[in-house]
Amino acid sequence: MKIIVAIVSILLLSTAAFSQTRSRTTTRRSTSSGKTPKASEQQAAADARTAGATKVADQVKNLTKFLYLLGGVAKGIEDIDARRSEAPPSALQKNEQNKAAVKSSLENVRVGLDQLEIYFRSTPGLQGYYVKLAGSASGAANAEAQAAAGHFDQAGRTLLGVVNRLTDVLVLMR
Repeated sequence: MKIIVAIVSILLLSTAAFSQTRSRTTTRRSTSSGKTPKASEQQAAADARTAGATKVADQVKNLTKFLYLLGGVAKGIEDIDARRSEAPPSALQKNEQNKAAVKSSLENVRVGLDQLEIYFRSTPGLQGYYVKLAGSASGAANAEAQAAAGHFDQAGRTLLGVVNRLTDVLVLMR
């Protein structure tokens, strides 16, 4: 019987010893672990990418609408220019107004693309996409120069290259 009491005593003492060596204090974990700033940085980058993609998509929409309208206007301008000697003065005057409107619209397109390039270059989350976007405004400037020289059809073709560049940027951003 003394042996059983001794064994039980040893077992109880050993479990008590183990239980006393464990730490009962709780550790507080801070809520500002390394994961939270990264998550907010990733969210900020995603937001910047979404805003940039929206701006590029808006430019694509504007350019495609402009190109659609330019096709008809350019055809009319070229037809009247070809029949310049036969055209009535009112048609010639309207033709000059159309040319001026196209040139002004091309200037607005170039300015919008300049602003888009500046936005991408100056926004940290979009700088990686700027490389692919760069040159869009210069393409619009080339189209503007072609229209100033009276080559409206070629200006439209140049703008198609700009639209291609913009859509390439959108593909990269998805």
